[in-house]
Amino acid sequence: MNAQTSSHSLPAHVGARAAAIAAFALGGLLVLMVGFSPLPAVHDATHDTRHSAGFPCH
Repeated sequence: MNAQTSSHSLPAHVGARAAAIAAFALGGLLVLMVGFSPLPAVHDATHDTRHSAGFPCH
């Protein structure tokens, strides 16, 4: 028995573009989920972390 395997690989720029789009979408989703969270503790924890990292938010 002779098994043949074929590996199809995408060009590097296609993989990098897909990774960038996925990272952007995930980041946006996380920001929206935390920003509009109905739980004040989640929003406040993120707010305090942002200030401790030196990023102003208001």
